[in-house]
Amino acid sequence: MRYIPHTPADVERALAKIGAPSIDALFADLPEALRDPGIDLPQGMDEASLLEHLQELAAKNVASGPNFLGGGARRHFTPSVTAHLAMQSEFVTAYTPYQPEVAQGLLQATFEYQTIMAELTGLPVSNASMYDGASAVAEAVLLTIRQTGRDRVLVSRGVHPETRAVIATYLTALDAELEIVDLDPHTTRTPDVGDDVACFVAQQPNYLGYLEDMAGLTSAAHAGGALMVAAVDPLSLAVLAAPGEYGADIAAGDGQTLGNPVNFGGPAFGFMVVGESLIRQFPGRLVGETVDVDGKRAFVLTLQAREQHIRRSKAKSNICSNHQLTAVMAAINVSALGPQGLRDLALGSVANAHALAAALVAAGYAPEVGRRYFNEFVLPVKQDPALLRSALAAHGVHAGVAAPAEYGFGHAIVLSATESTRPADIAKLIAALNACGEGPGSAQGQEEAVAHV
Repeated sequence: MRYIPHTPADVERALAKIGAPSIDALFADLPEALRDPGIDLPQGMDEASLLEHLQELAAKNVASGPNFLGGGARRHFTPSVTAHLAMQSEFVTAYTPYQPEVAQGLLQATFEYQTIMAELTGLPVSNASMYDGASAVAEAVLLTIRQTGRDRVLVSRGVHPETRAVIATYLTALDAELEIVDLDPHTTRTPDVGDDVACFVAQQPNYLGYLEDMAGLTSAAHAGGALMVAAVDPLSLAVLAAPGEYGADIAAGDGQTLGNPVNFGGPAFGFMVVGESLIRQFPGRLVGETVDVDGKRAFVLTLQAREQHIRRSKAKSNICSNHQLTAVMAAINVSALGPQGLRDLALGSVANAHALAAALVAAGYAPEVGRRYFNEFVLPVKQDPALLRSALAAHGVHAGVAAPAEYGFGHAIVLSATESTRPADIAKLIAALNACGEGPGSAQGQEEAVAHV
């Protein structure tokens, strides 16, 4: 910090007031090993050496070459205008638009974002974005517990494993039970929803890339009086049924595919859209449209359910900031593409994923494509997926997100294609798989597979 206002005398007076002998004593409840751990830092560098070191680290990031990575984040085409407009100073420097008279641009952009998310999901009320997809879905689960007064949560195993982990973390502070509903084998079994279930959470497409019967799952949830939370890929909604169409109560997820670069891990943004009956339980904040004193169209923060604005006991969430800039970037991107452009991206992804699967089959591989899928699917492999991913990268191909062991495929990876995938990329992937010993009948691949069993 540039300026610490407390003098030693101030600190002594504060400690005396609370009866603590020292600042260290305030942390006595923490395990000793955590209080002041040693940090192994290298020696400091001069500026020139530091810049050279940072350039060496940055050079390790390899972004070129065919990319078949998915598992929750994908590289889609983004028009140049998206980044150009999103990087305007009024968006980049704005923190929170508390003062509408000086933040009309950001408020209007956020209002447009909310409108876009409502249109995509088929639900009427969107908040002004959230942190990320996993925490957005977890916040949706908490909303259903508040709304229903029930304490049991059902989550499909098809929901991203990291999202399920975040949900479990959120529920540790509550007297709530989390139950996982298994797949059979690619899509979710119909859950048995009892009268103690607050919600059922399913993902569309699911983590393995396959399409769920969301209408049937929603009907099963509602039959037990539970709410339905649809964790959705927003780009897929350009071609798949919207959550509002099949009766979902909440749509939530990660917005990265709407116009945020993969960027070696982020940031992206989370979204949540609900029916009007749930608006009073909504976390985050909403931008609304009104008129100013001159009768002109204007925008304001309409509802804010965080503890800073209402009594803490009534707060719906402790979300303070949000990923506003990346949400605005998505709004700009979708506006630039237009409805048909967004649909073209989605349809291109579907077509190229199916072309990839067909090419693999023709090359003697056996992708798991027995069910409908959007743009990802499972490919059984002979080697440890982590080792295979590194080997493919050495051949200039980025592929091989591991299908976790819980899905029962053994050694397997999830492959993704987008509208940017070219036939030459598919050919290079198959050549790299063959070179890594994954080809049918490959002795090298069989030996490596045996070695890893």
